[in-house]
Amino acid sequence: MIDRTDPEGAVAAAAKRCSNWGRWGPDDVRGTMNYLTAEKRRQGAALVRRGVSFSLAQSFDMNGPQKGWRRRTNPVHTMLDTGTDAAAGIQGFPHGIGGADDVIAMPLQCSTQWDGLGHIFDHGIAYNGRPAGQVVTSLGDAVTGIETIAEVVAGRGVLLDVGRALGRDGELPDGFAITEEHLRATVERQGPSAAVGRGDLVLVRTGQLARARRDGWGDYAGGPAPGLSFTTAGWLHRTEIAAIATDTWGFEVRPNEFDDAFQPLHQVAIPHIGLFLGEMWDLDALAADCAADGVYDFWLTAAPLPVTGAVGSPVNPIAVK
Repeated sequence: MIDRTDPEGAVAAAAKRCSNWGRWGPDDVRGTMNYLTAEKRRQGAALVRRGVSFSLAQSFDMNGPQKGWRRRTNPVHTMLDTGTDAAAGIQGFPHGIGGADDVIAMPLQCSTQWDGLGHIFDHGIAYNGRPAGQVVTSLGDAVTGIETIAEVVAGRGVLLDVGRALGRDGELPDGFAITEEHLRATVERQGPSAAVGRGDLVLVRTGQLARARRDGWGDYAGGPAPGLSFTTAGWLHRTEIAAIATDTWGFEVRPNEFDDAFQPLHQVAIPHIGLFLGEMWDLDALAADCAADGVYDFWLTAAPLPVTGAVGSPVNPIAVK
């Protein structure tokens, strides 16, 4: 049971139960990605059966969901050279060659992305017990920057389509707290291919993105949403998964389950479990295919951009079945 009046106590208790500090040594910077071993990647690659692939990324453009919260904006794409310039002969290249070039400006967490281990702290402490001020400065994350996992995020993906299993018309309502019991019920309904274990990259579909696309963005980026209950902290730790991603902005249920709290499950999952969280992933096409063939595991590659010192990164995850 959750005592809604005591988020700080609940976070402290869950952090103590679920801590991975020191599990892979005092110098570890990869947290739960340590579970995603070469053998686990080999097993994941063997899941390719039909060769059909799905991009799990939203579009990176000005039509995205951001509304300015915490100065987050949608991507701004600007052309530096164009076909018009080439046709006008003003690019200065010889023998008729011309081209186009462009630039993009965006917060690293404005669309489909990973939260890195330097993204969230607990009382000024970062993952593995390090003082946050010695980890992330104005120069970036000098210890657990997202580039530390750039080559390892590929393995067995497994989809838990909670929206389809327990929701109405494939969607959970905003504010729906997904408990461990809900996750277990979804696995049971989907069958053996949905079993979750060590080193897996788990994807949880709530259906909120499908609703936002149908009804408009509204408060998708920061407002009420279905998501994981704070009570799933033990499940996230015990299953030894490498990472987890959802189709929502904040991964956990919003409003949060305490009277005065902000993302308390993040406060346990990132700095204590060392778990990588993905948000705003587009799982709808993959979910439809999984429902059609009854197979819920697949090869998944989801490398972040190796932006040195970044605490998060855009990603274009590819699932192959």
